[in-house]
Amino acid sequence: MHEQYQPREIEAAAQSFWERNQSFLATLKPGKEKFYCLSMFPYPSGKLHMGHVRNYTIGDVIARYHRMQGKNVLQPMGWDAFGMPAENAAMKNNVAPAKWTYENIEYMKGQLCSLGLAIDWTREVTTCKPDYYRWEQWLFTRLFEKGVIYRKNGTVNWDPVDQTVLANEQVIDGRGWRSGALIEKREIPMYYFKITAYADELLSSLDDLPGWPEQVKTMQRNWIGKSRGMEVAFPYDVASIGEEGTLKVFTTRPDTLMGATYVAVAAEHPLATLAAQQDTSLRSFIDECKRGGVAEADLATQEKKGVATPLRVQHPLTGELMPVWIANYVLMNYGEGAVMAVPAHDARDFEFAEKYGLPIKPVVRTSAGDATPSPWLDAYGEHGTLINSGEFDGLDFQGAFDAMEMALLKKGLGKSRTQFRLRDWGISRQRYWGCPIPIVHCDACGDVPVPAEQLPVVLPEDVVPDGTGSPLAKMPAFYECRCPSCGAPAKRETDTMDTFVESSWYFARYASPSFTGGMLDKAEADYWLPVDQYIGGIEHAILHLLYARFFHKLMRDEGLITSNEPFSNLLTQGMVVAETYYRLNANGSKDWFNPADVEVERDAKAKVVGARLKADGQPVEIGGIEKMSKSKNNGVDPQAMIDQYGADTCRLFMMFASPPDMSLEWSDAGVEGASRFLRRVWRLAQAHVATGLPAAVEPGSLSDAQKDVRRAIHLAIKQASVDVGQHHKFNTAIAQVMTLMNVLEKAPSDSAADRALLQEGLEAVTLLLAPITPHICHTLWQALGHADAVIDATWPTVDESALVQDTLTLVIQVNGKLRGQIDVAADASREAVEAAARGNENVLRFLDGLTIRKVIVVPGKLVNIVAN
Repeated sequence: MHEQYQPREIEAAAQSFWERNQSFLATLKPGKEKFYCLSMFPYPSGKLHMGHVRNYTIGDVIARYHRMQGKNVLQPMGWDAFGMPAENAAMKNNVAPAKWTYENIEYMKGQLCSLGLAIDWTREVTTCKPDYYRWEQWLFTRLFEKGVIYRKNGTVNWDPVDQTVLANEQVIDGRGWRSGALIEKREIPMYYFKITAYADELLSSLDDLPGWPEQVKTMQRNWIGKSRGMEVAFPYDVASIGEEGTLKVFTTRPDTLMGATYVAVAAEHPLATLAAQQDTSLRSFIDECKRGGVAEADLATQEKKGVATPLRVQHPLTGELMPVWIANYVLMNYGEGAVMAVPAHDARDFEFAEKYGLPIKPVVRTSAGDATPSPWLDAYGEHGTLINSGEFDGLDFQGAFDAMEMALLKKGLGKSRTQFRLRDWGISRQRYWGCPIPIVHCDACGDVPVPAEQLPVVLPEDVVPDGTGSPLAKMPAFYECRCPSCGAPAKRETDTMDTFVESSWYFARYASPSFTGGMLDKAEADYWLPVDQYIGGIEHAILHLLYARFFHKLMRDEGLITSNEPFSNLLTQGMVVAETYYRLNANGSKDWFNPADVEVERDAKAKVVGARLKADGQPVEIGGIEKMSKSKNNGVDPQAMIDQYGADTCRLFMMFASPPDMSLEWSDAGVEGASRFLRRVWRLAQAHVATGLPAAVEPGSLSDAQKDVRRAIHLAIKQASVDVGQHHKFNTAIAQVMTLMNVLEKAPSDSAADRALLQEGLEAVTLLLAPITPHICHTLWQALGHADAVIDATWPTVDESALVQDTLTLVIQVNGKLRGQIDVAADASREAVEAAARGNENVLRFLDGLTIRKVIVVPGKLVNIVAN
């Protein structure tokens, strides 16, 4: 054992051992309890960031701990490799996305390996490879034939210059992020997953996930958005519209129906089109609306705009004529593309009505009273007793709901129904770097799925996109084909799938990544799935997790697996944050400086109070603590940290600085502290080993002082076991080990019993740290005389007898102030404890001249004597 701790050599040796012995190879072992631990796989962006390091270290600690519990552990890794960033990088660097992606994967894999993660790399999947997406295409064709996937026109953001569909976040101030062109709303044919058919199950089965954070389940419930409401039909005013018919709306507040003062329709609604034919001045507004966003989030923040039309509809209960407005806050693809507006009880309608001087009629008595004065108060949206509603006055919400339904049913103008906020999942993307959609368009046969024997439809990998439309649509060699049904000339679909599709089932493919006989090997899938512990960021709480749950149910219904949910337990880790520093430019922009380039001044509480740039010695502004990002230039290169301190130090700091679900503030001093602690462990172990290894501890022959040392060892084991195994509080588990180290460093090492205790203590330290700092523990375990590797060792067990105390030290207080302490037998009676406290010499001094009124004994802790 080398005298100094040398992380580079130690980590290389440990990793070489694991690779040579295939230590992390996971195989199916029927009858043995399995544990599938999975961290969300990375996008191959080029290099790891500290968020990656934290996420994968958390997963690795959990996986290694469960291995030490004797379980058959699977921890795989792969690459979420399709997507727009690769296309953008390809255009910037004039290189094919495939080449850029594969080079990044190679580099990032090396970085992951340097962290010493216990990953079974034989199960690696790369989503842009045909052997992966072949089965995605196979499932697509099965679901298309069953109608679970269908094709219809959908409204999208269309960039007329780049000739492509843009995601909502790529539309900036109504213009394309790359071209700067005004974006149009356009209807194009798209493929949809019928996720709404699973809405009820996706909602109800959240109750079967006790291992998920309530916050995440609430977010999913809100996204699915089950609500009971009323479908209401407003008859057309034939005089203004020119034909008979009804305008259908869905409302969750039918109790406010008598307060409806206008209706609003989307720019694409047939009534809007009709109005524009009669009044050409409406066309420009409709065109403006079509350039707006297509997401609900956009509607919440954008200015509410509208234009009145000459069209009218009848109130379904009163027959009163109501104006039809075209409004930018109504989307055609949500509900019926129309809303009944009740300004007195809906914030959005209130804002719109105030802007355009429309009537506001209160019909519910809320805690804010009977009127609805400006400004808007949240109370106006409350349920309450009906007012100004004729025959419905005095009814509460449920009574009004039932009465309104009866009245509407009699007129044939409404009925109650359950609706979901969730919409079917549109997966068509007019981009190149994605999984090809396996459909052939034939003039005679229509949309024909590609037969299984002709899959995969391979994406050509030597393409360099230029940003103007889909490259596949310009490649006859790709899209020209024969119809699989009739053999006539046909055209292959050139859209690719949303990259969420790949990340919705990768966890299942890890169970049998090399299986060529189908999407999943059922025996392997049923053994490993569901994932026992899933780890990832809270930013994926809605879409990724919802789509993965949906896909799991699709695979179940195809007979591929038997479980109902993909992830039994979910841990959402916090962000890695760091200080930011900047200087303001003359134009108001900011130059951000990396913390490594800044010299800081701190106050007595270590708070940063001043900062200067090292390069010129001039002050910089303190921007506060923010998530590590390129835009704020406050990131720390993980590789630089590993090269300087070693992977174990980085892992230890990451796990000690904060609980996994909380944000972690980066601290150079904290990293240095973690390095110092590992050197302490090494130093104590080296000194111990240098004098020879002792025999095992004989508990019956220990002195009281030695029993105290052994008690500290087993108390650390007991508390760390709870912290790691039950609560994932790795920071407090590490604190237990640090406390134990303080005891071991001060313990004598003169006698054989002392050395045996130190051996037991160092073994406990090694085993408790093994999941967190596996490299140093690999070497320590061997140095402590073990022939087997620590990777195959079991988690230490508590000797409960070691925790039993013969004597207890109790604090003695007089009138609440510390005045002494006593040692008593652990089983001493209350009377004996009180007598010993009263007789303590120091206590007697403070009782001189006083009368004892009461003696309070807190068992095992203290005695408080109340006197005056």
